[in-house]
Amino acid sequence: MNPSVGVSKSRQESTTETVAVDLRIVNATKPPRTNGGFRRTIVACEVIADLLVIVLSIVFGYSAYYHLALGKHILYGTQTVFAAAFGFATVMVLMLDRAGAYSRGNSLLRVRETEQVLRVSAQAFLVALAVSFSSGFLFSRWLLVFCFTIVPLALFAEKTCMYLLVSALHARGLGNERVLIYGAGTTGRRVFSTLRRSPRLGFEPVLFVDDDPDKAGTSIFEMGYERRRCAPVVKGPVCKELLNEYEIDSIIVAAPSIGREHFVHVVNKAFDAGVRLSFVPSHFLASDSLVNYQDIDGVLLASFGKSTKKTGYEVIKRGIDIVVATICLILGSPVLLLLATIVRLDSPGPALFKQKRVGRGGTLFEMYKFRSMHIGASGSDYSPQTQNDPRITRFGRFLRRTSLDELPQLLNVLRGNMSLVGPRPEMPFIVNEYGDKERQRLQVKPGLTGLWQLSGDRAFLIHENIEYDLYYIQHRNLFMDLAVLLHTSIFAMRGI
Repeated sequence: MNPSVGVSKSRQESTTETVAVDLRIVNATKPPRTNGGFRRTIVACEVIADLLVIVLSIVFGYSAYYHLALGKHILYGTQTVFAAAFGFATVMVLMLDRAGAYSRGNSLLRVRETEQVLRVSAQAFLVALAVSFSSGFLFSRWLLVFCFTIVPLALFAEKTCMYLLVSALHARGLGNERVLIYGAGTTGRRVFSTLRRSPRLGFEPVLFVDDDPDKAGTSIFEMGYERRRCAPVVKGPVCKELLNEYEIDSIIVAAPSIGREHFVHVVNKAFDAGVRLSFVPSHFLASDSLVNYQDIDGVLLASFGKSTKKTGYEVIKRGIDIVVATICLILGSPVLLLLATIVRLDSPGPALFKQKRVGRGGTLFEMYKFRSMHIGASGSDYSPQTQNDPRITRFGRFLRRTSLDELPQLLNVLRGNMSLVGPRPEMPFIVNEYGDKERQRLQVKPGLTGLWQLSGDRAFLIHENIEYDLYYIQHRNLFMDLAVLLHTSIFAMRGI
């Protein structure tokens, strides 16, 4: 193999065999067209925006504290407020940078970005509190509460606007790297969906090339319920003329079973055209290890290592589950009653649907949902994968699209069968077919929402897309849970 090939971490691939996806970067003989300048400009703008937002948030927090006259009402001069705000903002931006907030691969459905904001905000305010005690400069506790609440919310809003802005710029063709995906199978589809769901990365998958003549002339759509974006499939092989015609900047070989001869051919053509090349090889992996993920150029990759039990985190999480579930059930009871009434009026049958699911450690429990299917539908069959499934009722389509059918699972959270965040619980007949790899999902309590629900891979069976669950199991923490809940609320409000 060419010595310029570097080994990265591997990503798990769901196929009929236990294989993994690994992305390796091959450096071209001459530099390809890249969006490096565009990315550096965006990062600089984001750093400046973060600084301004943090400063303005603290000033706004002090203004609210001053006008509400809460607590001991400690007064600070204008210069002192701005100086402290700028110093705090500088420290926080440095902490965000250290956490990887400005790196190219900071995606993972944007949940990791939100988790970093929440975590760094908490750490920064603890630092500010420590400085106030050691320096004798006293901060009002009410002022800290205001700022601690406003800063992460303002940063989240600002980063959402930045995400939309960069996406719009990429949609206009600014800062894009045009990508050719070699292989129009399952792996290629997932690479395509990953790049499409990460517009901030600046990779624009414009073309599939496949050696199968039956696939030529077709189009590949991104995974998920919304099948809006697609790319055409062209019959192989890859040649320099094809790369120049479509102005390709990068090639991703997404065919794990590709033969050595075909692979070397694609590598040589990439070198000849000055195009960067990545590839996804296939190899067997031990099935008793957990997965540690990272993003390389927008593709979710994984390494393997043992998980550690997080007792303190689980105790705190259980307390949060009880408090949040109780509050939501009490405050949301009118909405729950209204939804139950509409379900009953829309089609014959009970409002609630109970089904056996598998929880932590393989224990069975009854999971509650608002009934979204006709009562004649089998309760021991695979769940509908599209909104047009004839088993779904008219109101059931709305419930499933908005995820409101999941609200009764707050009862499961209160009872301790489930948590607010975690892998989705599967039906027993599916779990019975699990291998060692899939059984890793059962190491933690299932959740009402999680990373998988936020992904475009919801169009596929849960156990066929376990990468997100395994990432969560390895990296779960309170800030990630809060980030998932925040994104889920927005996800549901958009009605996706």
